[in-house]
Amino acid sequence: MAGARVVWVNGPIVVGAGPAGLSVAACLRERGVPAVVLERADCIASLWQRRTYDRLRLHLPKQFCELPGMPFPDDYPEYPDRRQFVDYLQAYAARAAVAPRFNQSVTSARYDAAAGLWRVRAEDAAAAAAGVAAVETEYIGRWLVVATGENAERVVPEIDGADDFEGPVSHVAEYKSGDAYRGKRVLVVGCGNSGMEVCLDLCHHNALPSMVVRDSVHVLPREMLGVATFSVAVFLLRFLPLWLVDRILVLLAWLFLGDLAKLGITRPSGGPLELKNSKGRTPVLDIGALARIRSGDIEVVPGIRRLLRGGAELVDGRRVAADAVILATGYQSNVPQWLKGSDFFTEEGYPRVPFPDGWKGESGLYSVGFTRRGLSGVSSDAVKVAQDIAKAWNHQTATR
Repeated sequence: MAGARVVWVNGPIVVGAGPAGLSVAACLRERGVPAVVLERADCIASLWQRRTYDRLRLHLPKQFCELPGMPFPDDYPEYPDRRQFVDYLQAYAARAAVAPRFNQSVTSARYDAAAGLWRVRAEDAAAAAAGVAAVETEYIGRWLVVATGENAERVVPEIDGADDFEGPVSHVAEYKSGDAYRGKRVLVVGCGNSGMEVCLDLCHHNALPSMVVRDSVHVLPREMLGVATFSVAVFLLRFLPLWLVDRILVLLAWLFLGDLAKLGITRPSGGPLELKNSKGRTPVLDIGALARIRSGDIEVVPGIRRLLRGGAELVDGRRVAADAVILATGYQSNVPQWLKGSDFFTEEGYPRVPFPDGWKGESGLYSVGFTRRGLSGVSSDAVKVAQDIAKAWNHQTATR
């Protein structure tokens, strides 16, 4: 790499400064292992700080979302909001003295078998964004921890007729609130947690949302008789097999929410926990959108065949008017774009070995935050990775 600055890392190189990267760095520091954390954005947890809407809250009770070694403050509500969670992450990083190197966009990482080291190349993201030629940096170290997570890049599907549509087409990552959409007809593509919540937020700002439901989806009540549905599932899994817990959850959802097929929402054949674990398809936890669908404030429509000048033609031949389109189509891993020469990750950017054993690869390669189990999976991985690296670190330093 001609002209590149070379930095020797006396410890693991951690890529990503979201909850996963912060967790593993904190756990490593607790065990006396230094680490360098590389982050392409200019802040920690950029997804939460830069690409989330104002009304977002944690979907699960806070006790299931704590990072290793630090509970949420006692005065936090059961479902902390976006600002509270960001404050928690900043306090967590400060407490563990984790200081990421910001604006370091990793372009490649490759294991040098001859040297027994990882070579991680990064460019200055701020300079690149400003159109300035930036000196690249090559970080060299014994261990590499991939902590960029499951939501590194937005998924933007190609829709026929997008060039013909007169209004704005944006991803939910750009959405902050429905204030800019007052009185407008908005087509929200996607019926996951983000799609449902954006539709609800649009209603609160007197917009007119239509929600595109292309596939079947599990919708569960967030709480049942004052108890979090996720807490019920965790309790049942202590005594019952997953398939039976899935059946119980679907039955309870039918009792509490009714027959959603009448609203245009069908359930998949696989259970909610099965699909979450195997395919990462998170069930929707309803916080009020279903009531708005029943009242007619949110219209449920099938998939889009093509966009038109002032709306869209649907797969059933109907047409729906729209002034704007919001793509609540989710995110994906970007690991295959920069991790080279390793088959530890699939083409979709997930470890080939399923949970709970997908945290460790070969040649000092680790992953944190790819369990499809949210923040609880992040914490589990971070502790295991830190323990394993610390063992090797202690052995290495003892023999010097």
